[in-house]
Amino acid sequence: MLEILPAGLAPDYVPYLEGWELQRRIHADVVAGDRPDTLILLEHESVYTAGRRTEAHERPTDGTPVIDVDRGGKITWHGPGQLVGYPIVRLPEPVDVVAHVRRLERLLIDVLREHGVDGYQVAGRSGVWVRRPLSEDKVAAIGVRVERGATMHGFAVNCDNSLAAFRGIIPCGITDAGVTTVSEVAGAHVSPADIVDTVSRVFAAEYAGVTA
Repeated sequence: MLEILPAGLAPDYVPYLEGWELQRRIHADVVAGDRPDTLILLEHESVYTAGRRTEAHERPTDGTPVIDVDRGGKITWHGPGQLVGYPIVRLPEPVDVVAHVRRLERLLIDVLREHGVDGYQVAGRSGVWVRRPLSEDKVAAIGVRVERGATMHGFAVNCDNSLAAFRGIIPCGITDAGVTTVSEVAGAHVSPADIVDTVSRVFAAEYAGVTA
């Protein structure tokens, strides 16, 4: 069983640190067995977050604040127009973090297909990718952490957000590919509110009856 927890979509954006604290509280409850696996869905206020592998030259050069977090991966941006999901789920033993990431990718590919986007996985790189006329672009990013057998952090799907903030950093440390949005690829306006029900349904079906 997977509980879906909507925690704030436009205009009720969630400050990143509030969302992080919510993750920690729910994670503690999941680990203790006091609540089922839970998927938090929200939109954040605009913020840069840097994973543990972020290098100095990948950060903003204009002094923009960055929140250093305990997930894997590198620097990225969160903000209005981007649907963020934090699946807090118990993993079976032996814990396989890569398998968890690949599972998230496959689920997001299924979600995006229903909204006119043909996403795919790229060997050696996390996230969901799409082929653009002149490049291979990331439309959904993934960065996770596993603690006491349960996951934290998760995914971010660019729906109808501005891409300007990504130009001030090296997103996810990748210099030879770009970023895009669902709206840009689908050729129609697609907001987080437009895909949240699809995400909820696809993830709930995947995790139905799954136990560690």
